[in-house]
Amino acid sequence: MKHRPRAEEQDDLLRPRLVDMIDPRHELVKLAAMIDWDVFEREWAGFFPSGKGRPATEPRLVAGLLYLQHAYRLSDEAV
Repeated sequence: MKHRPRAEEQDDLLRPRLVDMIDPRHELVKLAAMIDWDVFEREWAGFFPSGKGRPATEPRLVAGLLYLQHAYRLSDEAV
């Protein structure tokens, strides 16, 4: 089964959005803005099928975690 694009989220008046809480000057925020995440979604979606059981892991999440693991020399458990 192919990965379905994420639906646009509706704002919640009682909770601030994550984008409003993080520092846009942080190096990882700047890096994330430069990455074409759609490439990971398209190319890796086949590796994360969600035909049965729990929903598939988002390819963007996997790519981001792999980057953090490599950049900060973290173990699988630490990420």
